[in-house]
Amino acid sequence: MKAINKLSFLKLFSIILTLSFISCDDQELTQINENANTALSLSIDEVVMTEDNTDEEILTATWTKPDFGFQSVPEYTIEIDMMGNDFSSPRLVNVGRNTSKIFTSEELNSILLNLGATPMEVNQIEMRLLVSLSDAQETYTQAVGLEATPFSSILDLSTNLGIVGSATPGGWSSTNETPIQDVPFYSTSENNVVVAYATLRDGEIKFRENNEWTVNYGDDGNDGSLEPNGANIPVSAGNYKITVNTETLEWSIEEYSWGIVGGATVYGWDTPDIKFEYNPFQDNWKAAATLTDGEIKFRQNEEWNFDYGDTGADGTLDQGGDNIAVEAGHYIITLDLNSQTYELEPTDLWGLVGSATTFEWDAPDPDKFLPDFGINEGMYYLNGVEIGTGEVKIRQNEVWDVDYGDNGNDGTLELGGANIPVTPGTYNVEMNFTINPPTINFYPWQ
Repeated sequence: MKAINKLSFLKLFSIILTLSFISCDDQELTQINENANTALSLSIDEVVMTEDNTDEEILTATWTKPDFGFQSVPEYTIEIDMMGNDFSSPRLVNVGRNTSKIFTSEELNSILLNLGATPMEVNQIEMRLLVSLSDAQETYTQAVGLEATPFSSILDLSTNLGIVGSATPGGWSSTNETPIQDVPFYSTSENNVVVAYATLRDGEIKFRENNEWTVNYGDDGNDGSLEPNGANIPVSAGNYKITVNTETLEWSIEEYSWGIVGGATVYGWDTPDIKFEYNPFQDNWKAAATLTDGEIKFRQNEEWNFDYGDTGADGTLDQGGDNIAVEAGHYIITLDLNSQTYELEPTDLWGLVGSATTFEWDAPDPDKFLPDFGINEGMYYLNGVEIGTGEVKIRQNEVWDVDYGDNGNDGTLELGGANIPVTPGTYNVEMNFTINPPTINFYPWQ
């Protein structure tokens, strides 16, 4: 019996060895077709974006899969830049393995504004396609031109006044060159009245112009009246709305935040709420949230003194109204207090996960990145996140289908890369997907 087993093993080994030689021969004969190519085609050569056609599909880019001489699965990226820039700083649109991309007017408009295109004028744009078989095997198509007229959908509520101090994320060392600068004030509909929405620590603050000390204000008597070069203002940790009248120099501070609460959220009907961040480009509030089937409401200051629901489920806010039924999904949620409306937009969300986060390596990932809602498409931000001792990674939609790490711990992200070691603290985290490879930066509060 042992002899038969030995003979069988020798025959099996011979077969495996023969197959190995055949496999090696096949591999040696497989060569990339150097003449493989494709071309990028645009559905039209001139586009005009307006506020009235933002939701329309305005441009389609198509191409065919190149024949590399073997079964291949290339990935595609459309690069877009102002004509004459030689694609030195293009905006990247990743389309995966698809062989077409449809742009809505709003999407293309945002990309063009991000490139620095002039609104309400014809701009000369060019696009090309990056075809990637691997990091070592990439080719570009010929560039194609496009005449594009964008419009400006971005509000400019910026002012030159900001908040500085030990209670702010930038501390007293905030400058125009540091990653975390003064907390900004924004203009309002009331003349000479500006407002800031700030998350502060226990400490002190002052107000100053242009992130410099040339013009600064404190409050000598802490009585709500500012004086040039006045005394530091003591504050306690919390979320605040700070209002300043730049003419009378009267100022006020009040507890202020908006959040999402409910059975569909990670924390249920208890605190903490999923916090909204003020969006000065549209004068509304935005939050990134993964929800389960259930209900939500919006409330102020994580209390039930003032809350919004939706009686009638028509997208209109009603004070103290009915709970809002939602379906499971990943959303950017908009709260517009001017129009008294709200919107849940399904989208892919990036989250922070790891042993240094709240739920460690398991879902849910409560710390979600918000995209830039101005002109910097491809930028993502996570502000004021508490990080513990351990490691983190970035993943999409709370699953491991798409995740990023940092193999060299050098701030460059790689798909499926290594865990990122972190030290405890409060951080503003910034991801940049406008470049390839993308990058990540952790900016500690000072």
